[in-house]
Amino acid sequence: MLEQLLHIDTEILLAINGWHAPWADTLMWIISAKTTWIPLYLLLIGLLVWRYRKPTLTTVKWLEKVPVCVVMIVVIVSAVGAADFIASGILKDLVARPRPTRMPELEGVLHLVNGYRSGQYGFVSSHAANTMACALLFSLIWRKKIATVGLMLWVAMNCYSRMYLGVHYPLDIIGGLLVGALLAVVGYVLLRALGVVSRGGDVVQSNCKVSVENEVGNPIGDS
Repeated sequence: MLEQLLHIDTEILLAINGWHAPWADTLMWIISAKTTWIPLYLLLIGLLVWRYRKPTLTTVKWLEKVPVCVVMIVVIVSAVGAADFIASGILKDLVARPRPTRMPELEGVLHLVNGYRSGQYGFVSSHAANTMACALLFSLIWRKKIATVGLMLWVAMNCYSRMYLGVHYPLDIIGGLLVGALLAVVGYVLLRALGVVSRGGDVVQSNCKVSVENEVGNPIGDS
């Protein structure tokens, strides 16, 4: 059963990797590069700061004056970091499944782009884990269909690019997606526990505006 599953896994990979073209090589190389998506990360942070910049309404004393966006950003970054650590720091060495590019029987069969082989082990994909953790947790917070669809397409592009480059089997990708989804749910539950997100999914933030007049009074008076 396991051998049959691994055989199917390899056949799917070869089908994806076998379809290639010079323009697709360039595109997938760019998509797979983590630095490509720095503008997207900055955009997501900017959106959170813009929409959730007010103080948190929470029963947790030390969070009362902390802007909601700060709490969200810390939790999202922590979820992505945890996903990356579990994928690359634990599971890859624990499972020790060689990447397709490290398999002798696939030597000369796989199409390599720029001679790229990546590391020794590939299960699970940290690209899949990281992007899913970020995309799903942001989607649970933001709750806009267009954002969710766009982010899931981003995840899909990243996952496809890793198989196109031949550095991950489909099962590596599926495992990474599951790790990322789990960490996203944990992050969302944590936001709920901190009182940042209500049971109905609404973000809880103060509606008050602090002004100089509120702080020191109006020096001119109302006359």
